[in-house]
Amino acid sequence: MKISVITVVYNSVSTIENTIQSVLAQSYKNVEYIIIDAKSTDGTLAIIEQYKDKIQIVISEKDKGYYDGLNKGINLASGEIIGALNADDRFASKDILEKIAATFKNNAHLESIIGDIAFADKNNKISRYYSGANFKPSLFKWGVMPPHPSFYCKKNTYNKLGLYDANYKLAGDFELMLRYLWKNKITFKYVPMLMVYMQKGGKSTGSIYTNLFVNNPEVISACKANGLNTNLFKIGMKYLLKINQFWRVKKHA
Repeated sequence: MKISVITVVYNSVSTIENTIQSVLAQSYKNVEYIIIDAKSTDGTLAIIEQYKDKIQIVISEKDKGYYDGLNKGINLASGEIIGALNADDRFASKDILEKIAATFKNNAHLESIIGDIAFADKNNKISRYYSGANFKPSLFKWGVMPPHPSFYCKKNTYNKLGLYDANYKLAGDFELMLRYLWKNKITFKYVPMLMVYMQKGGKSTGSIYTNLFVNNPEVISACKANGLNTNLFKIGMKYLLKINQFWRVKKHA
């Protein structure tokens, strides 16, 4: 079972090498690594070039944003299973893909999995722990989704249900998982493991202004587009639910 891992990157010279190394260090070897670069200008491409003989696909061209880059990677992917590892992130251990592959192999009808991620500094000191353990599709109406970097899905599901909507700036991952897990009710399984360290300051750790005035309206729009009733009050309640992510830090430190 081949797993395709997609990294979308633009000007991440300070973090991209750690991301690449965490993929190459995986004990599971039937991996197709795809890097989609949006014409970086800060030295990112020079670092990618150092590992080019170990990376199956590298594309560097202008795109329409993060979700457009992910779509390019999915279209190029030849793996049965597809996941994304952002250019500010790294796998939490060397056996992540091995465990993902085993989960799919042992559950033949499974279409997707989710796990846990942690927000951490470069020394892996955790400041926030985001678990998929208690996720259920009904939580989408409250603006709550599984941790996207832990979402691995079969390619034939992408072929059947469509890719990311590149018109979204921040909530394209929310919309896709809502469309897959709630609207189309694809099968998923929670795997109890820390899969990814996300570096603070990346795409998912934007300002309060960005979350309130860009992300939240997009989340409401995504719900409406998929026939799920919600409102700004319900979406705002997710910030109370996030408090638990900070309480989990001590347990997983």
